[in-house]
Amino acid sequence: MWERAQPAKGSKAPGRIPETKESGGRTRPQQGVRIRAILSPSAFRASTVELRITEIFHSLQGESRSVGVPTVFVRLTGCPQRCVWCDTEYAFQGGEKRSLDAILEQVDGFSARYVTVTGGEPLAQPNCLPLLTELCDRGYQVSLETGGAMDIADVDERVSVVMDLKAPGSGEQHNNRLENIPHLRPHHQVKFVLADRRDYDWARFMLDQHNLTGRVSEVLFSPVHGQLPPGELADWILADRLPVRFQLQLHKLLWNDARGR
Repeated sequence: MWERAQPAKGSKAPGRIPETKESGGRTRPQQGVRIRAILSPSAFRASTVELRITEIFHSLQGESRSVGVPTVFVRLTGCPQRCVWCDTEYAFQGGEKRSLDAILEQVDGFSARYVTVTGGEPLAQPNCLPLLTELCDRGYQVSLETGGAMDIADVDERVSVVMDLKAPGSGEQHNNRLENIPHLRPHHQVKFVLADRRDYDWARFMLDQHNLTGRVSEVLFSPVHGQLPPGELADWILADRLPVRFQLQLHKLLWNDARGR
């Protein structure tokens, strides 16, 4: 729908765009009146908004500050990055096109409070943004897992963004979009997945260089599963007195790499 940004001062018909008559009886909007397009959630639902979905499932949150909490996961298909340790390569392609309505209906069916939109890289699909907004409008606690290569500026402010910064060992360090850092908010989280001591030292540098603990609520350090012994990473964090959260992937401890868990 179309909506005027601000009612015209002294307008006799609030909500209408003030017009000026031209010769010949034609009219045009008055100069200086700003007009904006607003697409409401109901308009999203009524439109043909679609996303390509790999899977939607109900499980325990395996990472971040809500670890262990029952959560609905909406995994979008596609990713522009190719981390060498990626554990969701099956989401790179394929999937099924689903309408926004159908996605929301399935999410509602789980009667959960928390929803995580993940991938792949969810922000690679522009329609991820209205999905996030609609989930927030429905009262869900929503988090977005993003690899850090896509712009987060337009993500709904109510969403808890969990943004990766890719360490050298990932093979994707060159794709870190550092322009995202000023857009981080106190309720956001930053995640480092670390393969070795080199990755850890790089993460420590980034922590200080960008004052990450002063920007977000949680900075997460995770060892690459099966590559960096968790005890080593824990010892390094304690020795350096880092104000970060050490985490393991709970879902892998419980169900290994089973899909949909």
